Amino acid sequence: MTDTSLDIARLGGTTMGTTWSVSLVAPRQRDLHPLHAGIQARLDDVVAQMSTWEPGSDLSRYNRAPADQYCVLPAETRHVLACAQAIATASDGAFDPTVGPLVALWGFGAHAGPRNLPSTDVLQATRARCGWQRLQWQGDALLQPGGLELDLSAIAKGFGVDHVAAWLRSQQIDAALIEVGGELAGYGHKPDGQPWRVLVESAPEEDAASELPPRVLALHGKAVATSGDRWHQYSTDGQAYSHSLDPRTGMPVRQVAAAVTVVADDAMHADAWATALTVLGQTAGMALAEREGLAVRYLQRSTGGPQEHLSSAFQRLLDEQAA
Repeated sequence: MTDTSLDIARLGGTTMGTTWSVSLVAPRQRDLHPLHAGIQARLDDVVAQMSTWEPGSDLSRYNRAPADQYCVLPAETRHVLACAQAIATASDGAFDPTVGPLVALWGFGAHAGPRNLPSTDVLQATRARCGWQRLQWQGDALLQPGGLELDLSAIAKGFGVDHVAAWLRSQQIDAALIEVGGELAGYGHKPDGQPWRVLVESAPEEDAASELPPRVLALHGKAVATSGDRWHQYSTDGQAYSHSLDPRTGMPVRQVAAAVTVVADDAMHADAWATALTVLGQTAGMALAEREGLAVRYLQRSTGGPQEHLSSAFQRLLDEQAA
């Protein structure tokens, strides 16, 4: 039964070089301006702490710090880095928050260099500056061992979604669907009692006639993130280079999946796992998903049209929602 005293309000803005949008359930008479301002403020907090594009951010100050200096980082940044380190460990380095120098070397990110194929010596020297194993904490302070550059772009948007969701709950918003740059989280029910539903990418754009069934997820306190090959890539001398870098080799990932979708309890984990599993590829990634109990969907290009591969946990989600 629909609650006629409530309505769905839709708010939006820009952050982290992309857009954000929030659909939330609120009384019809509620002033939405404070909610819009509060959402933007939460996202601005994330940028002020974790952006590599902002020279004054906490992350940028850490990256510029001299060798052997300990830098105190805010609680939210420490929380994100703890998650990043855990996923780096679980993925055996397929996810690594210290890949900043490699991102720039291959012509991506805030400090992108020329988009030229680096020499073997330059690649090896750049890789030597990276490595999540170099992260050393002393209480709330992180050691700058020298030349280490954090890059949280593969996890910060997801955290931003969670940060907004937590704040909205504190403002007595009992139902919302939050999206930042394609990362999503939903909780509560719409006025008609239905959950928030989102369509998972069904096929690459060039395969619009695909016979794959649409995959619709109901976000009952769940988050979903998608990574893949249609974002941020370029071609040089006939060779395509993806922004998905394998920290273990220092090279862009070859044959990136069209889409890797991860459903998790929070967007921060979904975001980071989507990156790690894109780097690992379908075979190794699906094996890890099964070991970790992750809800994962790979969408792969093939000569016969797109193919999907679902982890057991992802299939269970679909089965539960169809029941």
